Amino acid sequence: MASRADQLASNLNFSKFGQATELKRRIWFTIGALIVFRFLSFVPLPGVDPVALSRLYDQAASGGILDIFNTFSGGSLERMSIIALGVMPYITASIVVQLASALSPSLAALKKEGESGRKKLNQYTRYGTVALTAIQGYFIAVGLENLGQSQGIAAVVDPGMMFRIGAVISIVGGTLFLMWLGEQITSRGIGNGVSLIIMAGILAQLPRSFAQMFTQVREGSMGGGTIVAVLGGAIAIIAFISFMERAQRRVLVQYPKRATQRGVMQADRSHLPLKVNTAGVIPPIFASSLLLMPLTVTQMMGNNVKGDTAWGDFLITLNQYLAHGQPLYMALYAAGIIFFCFFYVAVVFNPEETADNLKRQNGFIPGIRPGKNTAAYLDHVLTRITVIGAAYLAAICLVPEYFIAGSGLPFQLGGTSLLIIVNVTIDTISQIQSHMLAHQYGDLIKKAKLKGGVARR
Repeated sequence: MASRADQLASNLNFSKFGQATELKRRIWFTIGALIVFRFLSFVPLPGVDPVALSRLYDQAASGGILDIFNTFSGGSLERMSIIALGVMPYITASIVVQLASALSPSLAALKKEGESGRKKLNQYTRYGTVALTAIQGYFIAVGLENLGQSQGIAAVVDPGMMFRIGAVISIVGGTLFLMWLGEQITSRGIGNGVSLIIMAGILAQLPRSFAQMFTQVREGSMGGGTIVAVLGGAIAIIAFISFMERAQRRVLVQYPKRATQRGVMQADRSHLPLKVNTAGVIPPIFASSLLLMPLTVTQMMGNNVKGDTAWGDFLITLNQYLAHGQPLYMALYAAGIIFFCFFYVAVVFNPEETADNLKRQNGFIPGIRPGKNTAAYLDHVLTRITVIGAAYLAAICLVPEYFIAGSGLPFQLGGTSLLIIVNVTIDTISQIQSHMLAHQYGDLIKKAKLKGGVARR
């Protein structure tokens, strides 16, 4: 049965889209911001030889953890642009601040202060982003200096401390600008800015992935049936994701009886929708971010260290066990998804607050007493459906990755990428529908006022 929101959305008149000037302005702003993001992905770090780097990338990073990072950044890491790290340091800093606010009483008090507390936490997130980007940027600069020494190819024109300082400053500046751009999209555009930037990076890599697949078919290393199976599997995954993202558990809420115009006492009923996947696309992004942060350093260094030292043996072994498709990588990825699924649900949904709101509105769940019992019931229901949501996210992200790792298919066709694309698209379309609905209601109010004015005359 369709919800009221779905029924309202189905009645939207998209023929009046051209009249919604505010919506058009937001869409054009979002498109312009994403174009700026794509331009920045082609601006290289100062002192890097792009020709030598393109020759070395396939040998040093292709197929590994850095290939995943490269996908999320829209190919920026492959070209070593000033936004090579993308928005991953910002996401990692957000995770740390949210975890700290859940554990620290002082930070938890800041969350309850409203807008001023939120600004403080955002400031801490920005400081953390600068620190994480500087650390990762320094190790990337060191790895670039060592990259290609065994092949006699220099990726850096003039290695040294000046190059490292310049690279760190450029990467920090690029990441902070990308963070600011995402915030501007969220406030002045359509959709979540950070998620749209990640989705734009994945979509930008898709044509190249299909080109690689067709090249492999032409060379005979991949059969035509494999491409058909991949496309069919991708369509099935997209359909399954779309179904699960709209799945919800509706909790019946009843309100006291009231007298109607005919004098009949009638009770109002409503539903409290609890999504099966309340966390959305956040858990896979958070889990990927936490995995990519240390592994960026270890793989950049692990590809260039020698195995005759204990530190070198440790880095090489770590890179082998944490390679894409390896059991340890899959286990850590699944654990991260499940953990952040429950953690994010606990952050965004407060059963006590929801129960108090229902009590103030004289609403109650049939068979459940208002107050603490309602909060306990909502927490119980949400925990049970979150188990299903966490299992769904882990399966949709890991099962396709397992086949991709074994067959050598592009990462962009994996479950994580498709989940991000579908989820962000659904969220963006929902926001467009909300703006269109508000625009239509505004027109109805204006017409009612005009008719009222004519009637009074």
